[in-house]
Amino acid sequence: MSSQAAASHAEDYKLKDTKPQLGERWPHGGVRGGGGWISSERATSTYDLVEQMYYLYVRVVKAKDLPTNPVTGNCDPYVEVKVGNYKGKTRHFEKKTNPLWNQVFAFSKEKIQSSAVEVYVRDKEMVARDDYIGKVVFDMHEVPTRVPPDSPLAPQWYRLEHRHREIKVRGEVMLAVWMGTQADEAFPESWHSDAASVHGEGVYNIRSKVYVSPKLWYLRVNIIEAQDVEPRDRSQPPQAFVKAQVGNQILKTKLCQTRTTNPMWNEDLLFVAAEPFEEHLVLTVENKVTSAKDEVMGQTTVTLDSFERRLDHRPVHSRWFNLERFGFGVIEADKRHELKFSSRLHLRVCLEGAYHVLDESTMYISDVRPTARQLWKQPIGILEVGILSAQGLLQMKTRDGKGATDAYCVAKYGQKWVRTRTITESSNPKWNEQYTWEVYDPCTVITIGVFDNCHLGGNDKPTDARIGKVRIRLSTLEMDRIYTNSYPLLVLQPSGLKKMGELQLAVRFTCLSLANIIYLYGHPLLPKMHYLHPFTVNQLDSLRYQAMTIVAVRLGRAEPPLRKEVVEYMLDVDSHMWSMRRSKANFFRIVSLFSGAISMSKWLGEVCQWRNPVTTILVHILFFILICYPELILPTMFLYMFLIGIWNFRCRPRHPSHMDTKLSWAEAVHPDELDEEFDTFPTSKQQDVARMRYDRLRSVAGRIQTVVGDIATQGERFQSLLSWRDPRATSLYIIFCLITAIVLYVTPFQIVALVAGIFWLRHPRFRSKLPSVPSNFFRRLPSRADSML
Repeated sequence: MSSQAAASHAEDYKLKDTKPQLGERWPHGGVRGGGGWISSERATSTYDLVEQMYYLYVRVVKAKDLPTNPVTGNCDPYVEVKVGNYKGKTRHFEKKTNPLWNQVFAFSKEKIQSSAVEVYVRDKEMVARDDYIGKVVFDMHEVPTRVPPDSPLAPQWYRLEHRHREIKVRGEVMLAVWMGTQADEAFPESWHSDAASVHGEGVYNIRSKVYVSPKLWYLRVNIIEAQDVEPRDRSQPPQAFVKAQVGNQILKTKLCQTRTTNPMWNEDLLFVAAEPFEEHLVLTVENKVTSAKDEVMGQTTVTLDSFERRLDHRPVHSRWFNLERFGFGVIEADKRHELKFSSRLHLRVCLEGAYHVLDESTMYISDVRPTARQLWKQPIGILEVGILSAQGLLQMKTRDGKGATDAYCVAKYGQKWVRTRTITESSNPKWNEQYTWEVYDPCTVITIGVFDNCHLGGNDKPTDARIGKVRIRLSTLEMDRIYTNSYPLLVLQPSGLKKMGELQLAVRFTCLSLANIIYLYGHPLLPKMHYLHPFTVNQLDSLRYQAMTIVAVRLGRAEPPLRKEVVEYMLDVDSHMWSMRRSKANFFRIVSLFSGAISMSKWLGEVCQWRNPVTTILVHILFFILICYPELILPTMFLYMFLIGIWNFRCRPRHPSHMDTKLSWAEAVHPDELDEEFDTFPTSKQQDVARMRYDRLRSVAGRIQTVVGDIATQGERFQSLLSWRDPRATSLYIIFCLITAIVLYVTPFQIVALVAGIFWLRHPRFRSKLPSVPSNFFRRLPSRADSML
């Protein structure tokens, strides 16, 4: 590849500025404050982050007194709305002369090539051609324009006209016809001319929808002990353990160390449960007869609604549960009630409401609120995203011998998922849909993915194909500024890195209370229970996977479904898997952190070698001053960092972060490494022994990869202190540096050292289990992980 071609190729993967015409234009070029646009920095419209799109709306409400067919004596009516080459049809009713449809049709004004709107009422025929009943015609130039927040246009009754002569026929139809924008209330549920080729069940898969993640709880099951558990062979005391199951989640306690009929465990088992609680907690006490054989000694099933919901770390009351005995036949079932005693299980179970249930990667977390709504704080801001359009999307499938792409977007932030409508057969779809989220913490990430809809009827593929995704960290956005950028959609495939197109977004983060945001920077990111009673790393990994699975299943049951492959891609379900490419990328992230120290050592070497005599003499003078006045060392360092932060303000980042192919090592990846990254797990390679060892290596290497990435993240957060990547955090830090420098200038060094030493050696009584303010501040700083592919 030539140098010019390589440069243009790299430029193709970068973020680009766009200048869309956002906001609402007054109809027919009307003037408000000059020009055809609302002339203010913040338009009061709810659709001020998207380009205005005009639609011709036709609401077909109902009909009455329709004539019957003289042959059959029945009428199976439906309505056909025709505008130029586009036709929309209502559902038909059998044997009904007064049907009620209440359907809305939306025709894009850009594609209208007719001066008339024709509404036909027809009679559905099973064999012959559909019979014509009557029509109503509207002149496009006479259609009124509706501007929200005006009330909806009232429908009217219209007499049906004959096909050829301007005479009225029997029957009336109630209609409303108006010109509006995508801000109209009828827009989401309308039939769209953009998807006129979609029929049948596929119609339900093209509309824009909002989804809400299920409310997730951690279920803590503390299994204390059991009483009077008896195996079949009573001559040998049992070696008991308990198996607990919630849905597809199965956990087991350790074996009781002693063989006894009253075993004790006192062990915690953790599950993820979603409201409404459809699963039950099934507890089974089993006896380890041999290494390959377990014997069931008793079982109990409890509904999750019966357990206490805990909002803090106060102890929960324990309860005894009777176990159903096993070994009785169907005929002898009533003998269970004849037993003089019952085996019992002692439990302490609660639903944890003070934790945040992690259902996404912690690096790209979008919600940090605890489960219990009573513990939520007030929102600190509003996030508004205008999903404008996409450019240059690749052909994702073949339809009728031609390439086609039916693209839609999914955005996820917090518990709210949104899905735009599907634009069929277009490589440059225009959605122009705007959505809003409440923000409770600025150090969170919104994820926006683009997919190809493969469920529109006909020869459907089993899964919706990925086109690409964008992640934006809110803390890197300036307040009340509208960001209009075109993001490259990049996907790593077995054949290599591929650009699938570009996605144009308009993003605005509005601050409700700057004081609350500053207050948050000194507090823990997650609820305090995560620090007072933390989970182990293995528990968190297992619980996060279970939570992802539950969210994918529940959203897949919505109508239309948000499918499993879409949810898993948005939640980065496979981010923990081994990848040589990711490991190399994380390694070189760490290497780049040491580049500053290496360049500093080179500079000191040049000073020692007198490469620049003036610089060396100045260093000698500074060295003598600091030796004579050691109390100036710390204030000089803080003042120096303050000046660097001010200097870096000029070259602060002006764009949100985006997928960086060079940082991700996606451009120069080796084909063999790609083959390994896209290999199945377990591996599909030959030889059983090699497969076992290879999978073990990938599992261990995946953990190492995560640790290396975490180390790189900590270093990059330290770098971001003065980089203005997070403008509020850098502002707070340089103000702190200035104040600290002034205080250290006026305070004797011995006093500073004494206070610092006493504070460091303070008694544990004066220490908190919660992280310190500097630690909380540091953990909230952004890193380059946001740009990892």
